[in-house]
This record gives sequence, C-alpha cells and structure tokens, in this order.
Amino acid sequence: MGLTLKETILKGEELRSYLKNYYGRVLRKTEDLEKKACCADNTAARFPEIVKLLPQEVRERNFGCGCSIPDDDLAGLTVLDLGAGAGLDAFIMAKLVGPEGRVHGIDMTEEQLEVARRNVAPAMAAFGHSRPNVFFHQGYIETAEAIADEAVDLVISDCTINLSPLKAQVVDTIYRVLKNGGEMYISDISADRRVPEKIRQQRQLVAECLGGALYEHDWYDLLKDCGFGDPRVVSRRLVEEDVLGVPIRFYSITLRAFKFAEPLDRRCEDFGQAATYLGTIPSCPARFALDDHHVFETHRPAAVCRNTARMLSETRLGRHFEVTRPIQHFGLFPCAPAGAAAISKNSAQGGQTGGRCC
Repeated sequence: MGLTLKETILKGEELRSYLKNYYGRVLRKTEDLEKKACCADNTAARFPEIVKLLPQEVRERNFGCGCSIPDDDLAGLTVLDLGAGAGLDAFIMAKLVGPEGRVHGIDMTEEQLEVARRNVAPAMAAFGHSRPNVFFHQGYIETAEAIADEAVDLVISDCTINLSPLKAQVVDTIYRVLKNGGEMYISDISADRRVPEKIRQQRQLVAECLGGALYEHDWYDLLKDCGFGDPRVVSRRLVEEDVLGVPIRFYSITLRAFKFAEPLDRRCEDFGQAATYLGTIPSCPARFALDDHHVFETHRPAAVCRNTARMLSETRLGRHFEVTRPIQHFGLFPCAPAGAAAISKNSAQGGQTGGRCC
C-alpha cells in the first residue's frame, strides 16, 4: 500500500531536514559529492566568460546534473530558478536577461542562500548593472510562495525536483507561476526503470539525486497530468549505472515544456505547416535546436507538426521564426528522431539524443 498524505508529509519533512544539513553543512564544494550524478559542469562549460566573473565560493558550490538554461535570446525575461542553491545558474541568468530582466531564486537551505545573497553586489558590479536584477528567497520549490500567479516567463531547475517527495506539487507550482506561452526548462535525473526500494531508502543516494529519480516515462506522464502537453527532450546523458548491485541506469535529462491556455494536440498532427528559422538568435546563427530531433537550419523551411508550430510561434521564440498557418488536417505527423539531431549543440557537448517521438 502507498503512503497516506500525512505519512508522505511527515516523510517529506524528515527528508527536508536531512537535505538541509547535507547541502548546507556537509557539502562545501562540488568535489564533496560521492556520486557523479549531481556534479556535471555543463553550465560552467557553456558560459565560461560569465562564470569567471563570479566569486569563487559561488563557482565551487555547483551541484547540478546538466544545463537548465535555454540556448536562445533571454533578454528582458522574468525567470524563476527552483532550488537555486548558492546562485550559480541564477547569476548567469541575471547576466543573460540583462538589466531589464529579473531573476528570482528559491531555495530552502539558509547556508546556501547566505552565499548567494552576499555575492549579489559583487556579481552586479562585475556585470555592470547599476541595480540588482536577481533576488533570492528562502522557501520550498513545492509552493514558491514568493512568486505570484502567471508572473514568470521561464522556470529553470537544475537537478532539484528529484529531491522533492511531492514532485506533482512542484510541477503544479511551475504551471501556476508561468505566463501563457511561458516555458519550463529543467535538467534532472531520470531512470530507465522505476527506482527500487533498495535505492530509494538510502538517504545519501536520495541527497545525491539518485534515490528520488523518476522513471523517464513517469516524468512525461507527470508533466502532461499537470498541464504541460507534449514535453520535449533536449538532451540525455548516462551518469550512473548498476547502483547497489541493481541493473539500473540513471540519466541526466534536459526537458522543456510550454504552457498554453489552449491545450496542445495529444499527438503530433499534420496540418501542412512549415517553420523557417531566421538565424536571429546571436548564439545560434547557423541553426537552432528546439529538442533532440528538431534542428532548424537558418532560412531553410522545415515541415512541422501543429504542436511544434505553436511552440515556435506562440512563445518568445516567435520573433525568430516564420511559421505558416494550418492548411487542413492530413493525419499524423511523422515526428521522430532524425539524423539531423546529432548536430545539435547539446549533442556536440556530449549528450546522447533520445529515442522518443515528440
């Protein structure tokens, strides 16, 4: 039998207490981690010029499994970083959104937040900002009480949701705070099967992002149940396998999903549409990768399903694409991984492309 709501809450409070101590007092730098799931340097590798502007104690406390920062023009956005820790991703986002944007970081661990808060002024000075555009709040990612409804353009999270015993509540909160057309872009740990009790009961394995990992397809179901239709895989990379003698594989997976008032199609449907990337994102002059099997070359029209067409026209990406209107329904769209995905930037950085249809 499953746990009652009261038992789940009690177990969650016990876990929170353990995690606060583990991330606040036990871990002082990335090298303190015993497992390699939460110590990927993808973000630092992508933004070395920004990272080197940040104080050393922020750079050292980097506990992530991927890069939860989209590769497009983020200027002016309002961003929420769930599980911001010492602030590395939030500070990078503060530079990318620019003085007109705003970044909010939420974390439950006071020791981590102390590091982030005392480095706001040095980071702003290094970025040349006349006033702060990044703000750190102590709180829980399940509720994000400091953030109003429909106030955020983009929610990011790097290897944090797996730590929550109330993952559906986290995703519900993400949906709540996002504006229509806003995006959830997260990196987290997934497994190739449901994690057995033997691993889930090991608190240190939970703290190091394995014990609380979701089976990958349970991730997709959770997102869809909370309102995010057609979640997309951006990249996937093996980080651990055969843990405690269990034949299981854990992946660092980056997912993106958009919030739409009008639901997306349940399947990839063909309405005779095409999308053309204009090459206007500074970091992507030649091609833009939406996910692991949609890579758009500049000025080259590509047939797309209606869901993809909406992602490229009804979100912040719309200013970088020309998308034709629906003609009529032609049935299912053959939306599956293609060889072109191998040339995406994420793949070039070592990620493995996925094998799922959008």
